[in-house]
Order: sequence, then structure tokens, then C-alpha cells
Amino acid sequence: MVQSKIQAVTERIIQRSEETRAEYLAQVEREHIEGRASARLSCGNLAHAIAASSDRDKNLIASGRGPNLAIVTAYNDMLSAHQPYGTYPQLLKEAAMRSGASAQVAGGVPAMCDGVTQGRPGMEIGLFSRDVIAMSTAVALSHDVFEGGLYLGICDKIVPGLVIGALAFGHLPAVFVPAGPMPTGMSNAEKVRVRQLYAEGKVGRKELLEAESASYHSPGTCTFYGTANSNQMLVEIMGLQLPGSSFVNPGTELRNALNDEAVKQLVRITEPSQFTPLSKILTEKVFVNGIVGLLATGGSTNHTLHLVAMARAAGIQLTWQDMAELSDIVPLLCHVYPNGTADINHFAAAGGMQLLIRELLDAGLLHDDVHTVLGDSGLKPYCYDPFLNEDKSGLVWRPTAEKSGDTTIIRPVSDPFSSHGGLQLLEGNLGKSVIKISSLKPEYLKVKAPAVVFHDQDALIDSFKAGELDKDFIAVVRFQGPRANGMPELHKLTPPLGVLQDRGFKVALITDGRMSGASGKVPAAIHISPEAVDGGPIAKIRDGDLIELDCEAGILRVDVEDAELAAREPAECDLSASARGTGRELFANMRALASGAESGGSILF
Repeated sequence: MVQSKIQAVTERIIQRSEETRAEYLAQVEREHIEGRASARLSCGNLAHAIAASSDRDKNLIASGRGPNLAIVTAYNDMLSAHQPYGTYPQLLKEAAMRSGASAQVAGGVPAMCDGVTQGRPGMEIGLFSRDVIAMSTAVALSHDVFEGGLYLGICDKIVPGLVIGALAFGHLPAVFVPAGPMPTGMSNAEKVRVRQLYAEGKVGRKELLEAESASYHSPGTCTFYGTANSNQMLVEIMGLQLPGSSFVNPGTELRNALNDEAVKQLVRITEPSQFTPLSKILTEKVFVNGIVGLLATGGSTNHTLHLVAMARAAGIQLTWQDMAELSDIVPLLCHVYPNGTADINHFAAAGGMQLLIRELLDAGLLHDDVHTVLGDSGLKPYCYDPFLNEDKSGLVWRPTAEKSGDTTIIRPVSDPFSSHGGLQLLEGNLGKSVIKISSLKPEYLKVKAPAVVFHDQDALIDSFKAGELDKDFIAVVRFQGPRANGMPELHKLTPPLGVLQDRGFKVALITDGRMSGASGKVPAAIHISPEAVDGGPIAKIRDGDLIELDCEAGILRVDVEDAELAAREPAECDLSASARGTGRELFANMRALASGAESGGSILF
């Protein structure tokens, strides 16, 4: 039985979403047609769709004897996380054949890496790539020749974009297929140490590159618990991936067996007796489960944007207030870098998703009366670990361990790292903001200091290098929202602010931009809404204004009388440098149409 407070938040979301959810489900019902897609296509349509297929697949698709599955892939070999997907289409097609089905690569979606674009102009189209991915997914599926979809994506904007696009075809069953994290490299603590030494000028690029390359060293997802691995946690706890499949390393026999099983399961849920379309899986209860998982693991703050946008694609209205109220009652059970020193492989070895889900289920913190890619069996199957059977021809599932293998990484609900989920909503005369507090020491939960105002992250870094920031202050980095410059992550700010904090200064950051799942030990009030370019109060802050950031009380305010603040003219910023170059001119309409951070920073909703 789910706890009463979880149920109360869920009921409020259901009531708030009643009209838009009904509209979405009506659309799904209109799209759903019984029988195989080939039966409703003209001969010309069908001939074009199967012209390049094998004779076996041509006959199967034309006869309608088995489902035809769409593969929508985010493969490229520049991203370590997505490089393994290069071999997936053929393997998935062979698995489909063994299950009496066919599969075609319906389309590819772009997959950019925030790690490559951090601090570079390309980061300014990163958030919008999510909506491009959603639209690309819709284009891939628009041929209307499929009975189900296999979605291949892992990283930051890619999974949310695939989910949004797949929800536009919510009448189709869907299974997400991960590729897994790279093996553990250099420790996170050592990586942070070298980064801060570089920020102070004590080591050079050679040493920094050696450290970074030892951390990011092979095919697979980066091993820290940022947005990419938060995505994988989410799609598993929301029932879109097979149990225990998120954090199995690429190229292993277990990884290959799980991929085969994903195809088999998709084929099963396309059959009338087990039919489970995506719209049936992604309900209000499942989105609440996703938020609970995010809070219990200390996941990426980017999902305060992505979950809102994903839910809206399903006709569900989520708010930051919902997330904050859930955070008050969901305990923090995991310490994975940047919240701790362990990486995602350590998390998986200590019990991983299966132990986490069992703890949350047993404590009444998750809805169990939900559908998943396994059908209507709820989340209890997600408490089982996958293993290869004796002849390595398939999988067996066993109950997960009774206890955590390492309580410095995963703890039981009875002994959490914190009783609070680590996501706080901040409100005050500067608008609304969110902050991740799961990685903050108690002494950093309250900061009251003068403002130092910047209009981009490079200006702050230059000021740091000039020795101008050796003092208590709150950095205000504004004109970084969706409508200003696409809301880039400001990850370059972490090392210098961390250095100043280590020197004993009280420092914090407030911004209408993003800090990502990699935000760490420095208090960072992010996603301030309304943003500066829309005349939000953050545009009225002046150097020296006293700012109060109180994570415990949920307060973010500038110590200026209401009348004076209202009378101030908002600052202006020349954003022309962000308007062109690196393809940014192609996204001008997206910047103009983007919703605020509270609404997901989207052009679609």
C-alpha cells in the first residue's frame, strides 16, 4: 500500500491533468487500429516500405503473420555511450527473426554530448536537441508500418526526446534498450582534485587531459551519476526497460542476452492477449514513481525540466511543487558521485536498481499497481536480478540480495543518508528556482552574501583568475535561460567555485541557466523563473545586493525593498554572440518560442 502522502500528491496530479490526459488518451484511441499495419497500407505504400528488406521479411510483413518492429537509434561513434549501438540493429533484427517478427531501422535521432560541448557554443543548442529528437522520432514512426518500437538512447536529452516522440505514438508498445556504462576508470575524487588544481593553475592541460582520459576511457556511458545515468534509472523504475538492464556493461554476454530478451518482450506485448501500449505504461502513477526514484538516488536536476516535458507529452501536468512535496517524504538512499565517491558500477554491484526498488516498494513509496514492459505485473519483477542460464542461451531471474553490499553507497529506508530527497524548491522575490542539496554539507545549506553579477560563465572564470573573488559572495549568472541562449549547462563554474569554497569562503551560485546532474558541493540555485531575458527579477540584481539562499526554509530572495525592486529597470544583455555560429542561427525560432523552465523549456508544450 502506497503511503498516504504519495497518494495525495498523485491524486492532485490526476485531478490537475484530468482534461489534458483525457485529450491525450482520446488521441491514442483514434490512432489505434486492430490488426497489422500492412493491412491498412496500399500496395504502393507497402512496396516502398519493404523494398530493401530480405525476402523473408518481405513475406512476413506483407502477410501480417508477425509484428514489424521499429528501431529508432541514437547511434554515433563519437559518443562513448552510444558507440555500442553501432552493432545493435543487426542483432535486434536477428532476435526479432527468432521471435517470428521483423524489425527495421525506422530512423536515427541526433545525439550530442554535453561533456564535449561544455563551455562551448554548441552547448547552447543542447536543450533544444531534446525537442529535435522528439520530432525526429515522430518522423521515423510516421510511415505507419510498425506494431512496436525499440528505442536506443542513453544520454542527457536523448532519452527524454525519445520518450516524448514515442508518446506521440502512444498506441504502440515500446521497449527502451540501453547499452550500459563503461567500466570504472580513475576515481571521481582524484578527477575532481586534478580539475581543481587545473583551475588554480597548478597543473597544465597535459595533466588534466590525462586525468579526464583515465576517467572517460572506453565505450559505454560515463560512470558518474549525472543526467545520462539518471535517465537509465528513470526508464527502469518507470517500467520502460527490462529489470536490471540499465547498468550492465557493453559487450558482455549478459548485455547481449538482455538485448535479445528486450526484443522478445516487445513481440509479446504486441500480441492482443498481452497488448501493452506505451500510453498504458506512462500514467500519473508511473511519473510519480520516476520522481521518487530520482529523489531517492539524488539524480540529475535536469529532470526538473525533462520530467515536466515528458509528462506533458502524455497529457500529464507535473509541477516543481509536486517534486518538492515528494522530496519532503522520500529519503535519500544512494550516494553516487557527485553525491558520494562511488560510481554507477559500484552502485550496481552494491545492489543497484533491484535493491533500490524493493526498498521503496516495501516502504510504500512506489505505486505497484502499474503496467510495465512486462505487462500488468507491477514493479515486483523489478526486484529480481538477471543472470545467464547454465548454457548461456538465455536469462534466469533471481530475487535480489537481502541487504546492501555496501551501505556507503546504498542504504535501506530504515537508515537513509537523509530523510529528505535532496531536491528543494526555492521561492522569494526573485521568482522560483530549484536546488539539489543531496551533495551539500550542512554548513553550506544557508548562504547570505553580496551579489557579484555576471552575464556569462566566462566572465566569472576571468574574475576568478584575476583574484577578484577571494571573498564571500553569491555569483549571479544571468541571461542563461531557454529564451536567452538555449539554457546551456554552466558546468565550467564548478571547479573555480569549489576552489573558493575550499579556501573557506561562503560562496553560492544563482542562475536562470542549468548546472546539470554533475552539480556538486557548491550551492547552486538554478532554473530561476522567470528568466532574465523576460524581465525576471534576476535581471534587476545589482553588484553588492545582499542575497539570501536558505535551502532549509526554501527561500531565495534579494534584500531589496519591494518598491525599489519593482522600480528598477531590468538589465539588458547583448545576446548577438549567441545568435549565430555552430548552427545556432538555425535555432532562432526555438529560442523565441521556448517555454520557461517551469514548463520544461520546450517549444512543444
